[in-house]
Amino acid sequence: MTLDHDLPGSSTPVPDAITQLIAQWVELFNAGDLAALDLLYEPDAVVVPTPGHAVSEAGRSAALAHLVSFGVPMTAHIRQCYTVVNIALLLVDWTMRGTAADGRPVDMSGTATDVVRRGFDGQWRYVIDNPSGN
Repeated sequence: MTLDHDLPGSSTPVPDAITQLIAQWVELFNAGDLAALDLLYEPDAVVVPTPGHAVSEAGRSAALAHLVSFGVPMTAHIRQCYTVVNIALLLVDWTMRGTAADGRPVDMSGTATDVVRRGFDGQWRYVIDNPSGN
């Protein structure tokens, strides 16, 4: 059986502003700019650092700081985007490969399931950042 979501091109076109959001997120992450990275999230947004464990506010900042502390660059590519008015569901393939600051090899990758929302100011921000997709 083939479902609509299995058909090529079944997701909606990715708005340029969302593509720019992901590019900016990756740029800030790779630069280690946690303060600017935090501005890409709504105040009550959550990050899911491990499946089933969502954190917000200080926990969100700590989870992002932990990943940044590896000192390994991230790449990301939007696989699918589904938008309805001011909300978008994103499937984002990401990788972090290299040598950590402590000399250990890092080889992490996944497909994030993320929810972003366009605010009254027109800016898209993360509401849910779920890097494992689970």
